[in-house]
Amino acid sequence: METSLNHILFGWFPYLALTVFLVGSWIRFDREQYTWKASSSQLLRRRQLVLGSVLFHVGILVLFLGHAAGLLTPAFVFEAVGISKAFKQGMAIAVGGIAGLVTLVGIALLTHRRLFDPRIRATSSFADTAILLIVFAQLLLGLATIPLSLGHLDGYEMLKFMTWAQGILTLQPGVSAVVADVHPIFKAHLLLGMAIFLVFPFTRLVHVWSAPVWYLGRRGYQVVRTKKPASAKEPAPAARPAPARPVPAAQPAE
Repeated sequence: METSLNHILFGWFPYLALTVFLVGSWIRFDREQYTWKASSSQLLRRRQLVLGSVLFHVGILVLFLGHAAGLLTPAFVFEAVGISKAFKQGMAIAVGGIAGLVTLVGIALLTHRRLFDPRIRATSSFADTAILLIVFAQLLLGLATIPLSLGHLDGYEMLKFMTWAQGILTLQPGVSAVVADVHPIFKAHLLLGMAIFLVFPFTRLVHVWSAPVWYLGRRGYQVVRTKKPASAKEPAPAARPAPARPVPAAQPAE
């Protein structure tokens, strides 16, 4: 029973989450482009938004790129450039810990702002609040794995997750058995991460696909608004005369 459940959660569920993530995002972009936005609430309350948003986005970007590179890069590539399993494990703990704390401060500010500001709470949908709390929980689980990782500084525990992630993407059967014996906190972190991919197309997270990276190569320009001088203004159109009323013909005297 336990083996079957592990296979369902870490062998089948990843493909369900990835399929919904890709197909759902495409369908939403194709059919509901007016909902494809970040739904910023800056106009309602700027306080806490700038600092919280900057810390959150910088931290989450480092975490995402670190997870992607660490899990999806084959082990022989690290060995070829002289990075040992132990060094990679230590680097993941240090960089992930710092980025995780930065993200934690940012998302705490954003969560407090969304939950305790009456105006923002009133204009927030269920999905807006839910996805924020899910990401918050995922971040806390990720930070909770750091003490466990400190007990596996040889890097072999990390190698299990690399083998599992790469096996999922290369359609290797039975790869779920690789993570069968890892700590429950690691499993919860993996499952919640896949759940985020599953609900991704139905939330504001879709704006990630539209990151404005093209701004980096755009030529600069400045929009200037001017007022025309009084002499240059077009003359107002002349008033049209009112139509003359017809005069009734004189009635002959009886």
